[in-house]
Amino acid sequence: MRNFYFIFAKEVRSYFNSPIALVIITIFSVLTGYYFYNLFAVFSTLSFQAQTNPLIASQYGALNITEFVVRPFIGNVSVVMLILLPMLTMRVFAEEKKAGTIELLLTYPVHDMEAIMGKYAGCMGIFAIMLTLTIPCVVLIEFFGNPEWGVIAAGYVGLLLMGSAFISLGIFMSSLTENQVVAAVLTFACLLIFYMINYSAGFAGETMARVLEYLSFNYHIRTFVKGVIDTSDALYYVLFTIFFIFLSMRSLESTRWRA
Repeated sequence: MRNFYFIFAKEVRSYFNSPIALVIITIFSVLTGYYFYNLFAVFSTLSFQAQTNPLIASQYGALNITEFVVRPFIGNVSVVMLILLPMLTMRVFAEEKKAGTIELLLTYPVHDMEAIMGKYAGCMGIFAIMLTLTIPCVVLIEFFGNPEWGVIAAGYVGLLLMGSAFISLGIFMSSLTENQVVAAVLTFACLLIFYMINYSAGFAGETMARVLEYLSFNYHIRTFVKGVIDTSDALYYVLFTIFFIFLSMRSLESTRWRA
């Protein structure tokens, strides 16, 4: 475990020694803050209009801040993650290969699992900071409404599990190439496919439709957004993460043999 902590600390330091972490965290905070502001502004406007216009009140019924702000906000955060997390993981192994330091890493008495999990934990640490910075947005809602904190908690658990899956796939893609841009593009393309694959379910047969829905990130996050932590949805993200960490181990092992 000593090697794991060493690699984890090295990975976190490397992010903050360059502008990568600060740029990604800043862009993430700006985008999520912008989406939150728009959602909250629309909710405030509708609430004010509903008090003065019976037609609007009858059209929307009882305006629920959880339904109009919290759930759409969690969905928007997942989309921002889809865009930015490939930029976080693109350098994990690609930079090591480009700089020629991958050979040094492979010659150290470090197990492949320790190297991969240390880098994975480093990325998850940065991602956890990103998510933490969005919490003031939902806390602010408490002063203006009565949000369902169970929905908020379940939504953040879902985002954390989804981010874990995103990062595991990004690490695998980074292990395949020494070009960071290629790693980011491949990661984004694969994540986008998994995110939107359920949209094709309506054009497939019943069995294939279920398969496509099950493979979709978007399909599994819906349960968390509803405030329910379903073990089957959590298991999907966990298995997805384990699978791509396993593939990363095989990729690193093949690099070790070639080196």
